[in-house]
Amino acid sequence: MEPVFDGHNDVLLRLWRTMRNGADPVAEFVKGTREGHIDGPRARAGGLVGGLCAIYIPSGDLILKEPDVNGHYYTPLAAPLDRAASLDIAMEKFAIALKLHEAGAWRICRSTADIRDAIGEGQFAAVIHMEGCEAIDRDLYALEVFHAAGLRSLGPVWSRHNAFGHGVPFAYPLSPDTGPGLTDLGFELVKACDRMGILIDLAHITEKGFWDVANTSTQPLVASHSNVHSLTAVARNLTDRQMDAIRERKGIVGLNYAVTMLRPDARDDANTGLDLMVRHIDYMVERMGIDCVGLGSDFDGATVPADIRDASGNQKLVAALKAAGYASEDLHKLCRENWLRVLANAWHEA
Repeated sequence: MEPVFDGHNDVLLRLWRTMRNGADPVAEFVKGTREGHIDGPRARAGGLVGGLCAIYIPSGDLILKEPDVNGHYYTPLAAPLDRAASLDIAMEKFAIALKLHEAGAWRICRSTADIRDAIGEGQFAAVIHMEGCEAIDRDLYALEVFHAAGLRSLGPVWSRHNAFGHGVPFAYPLSPDTGPGLTDLGFELVKACDRMGILIDLAHITEKGFWDVANTSTQPLVASHSNVHSLTAVARNLTDRQMDAIRERKGIVGLNYAVTMLRPDARDDANTGLDLMVRHIDYMVERMGIDCVGLGSDFDGATVPADIRDASGNQKLVAALKAAGYASEDLHKLCRENWLRVLANAWHEA
């Protein structure tokens, strides 16, 4: 079995909803559930040894648009969120992560040595990520506190605007060049992340924001759960020029398992073959090289191919990649080592 370290998941969102419904999120993760994609038993069954676990604040007013007769759709951006309410939710989700750590259900990792130790000891290696910084204040005091608690990765925006920058809508077909990028506060956030050793994720930001980060940060450029725009022309996927910049900065793109970002027609249809996942990886490897590609499933945050189903199905993708000609050394890189290299760089270990 090929161990997989995954660049993005939303398991904390599902567990937070479990808690809000009056159930025990720790028990759900430890004992397993039929809901969603990730828990301890299914992670072990599929060789999922860890990943970046997102603290994401839901947008209650977001209603994804159905495709028109041509298969096209455009979902207007969700409204900006109130900071105080966002901070409350972020704290609740971080508390769940800490409870899982205290219960031995997973280990919150602050270094690549922590990740390797957790994997070696059979514990799920959780890196805490913040997907959209609505919970962060303008003076960045909360960023310091979250970092001290274990935050090691963030995306300045989700697919909505906030005080730090602008996000891309869920739309097809559409370029990622949909509007402004970072705000003045966003530039300060990026500089602070560089100083503190917090990975900056470009998965939901506009193309202008991508270049703003590229021109400000000294880190490798990272899109934790994105695919190829020329194969699936959704606004969230990456252009060839963006991938060229990621290659030049020795960054990484994590393959998003979301079927809407894999299929040429961008439809939300789980009957999506593994060949499309391999096709996106092939394209990224050809464009950026084997060292700049990883996995970023978006488990618990999207519809994934029926053959994958959940975390227990990860080895089916590994088998498909092996059948497509990827050697063992290539699979080591795609499944975990590329992520660990980039994290070490962003965290000032290398």
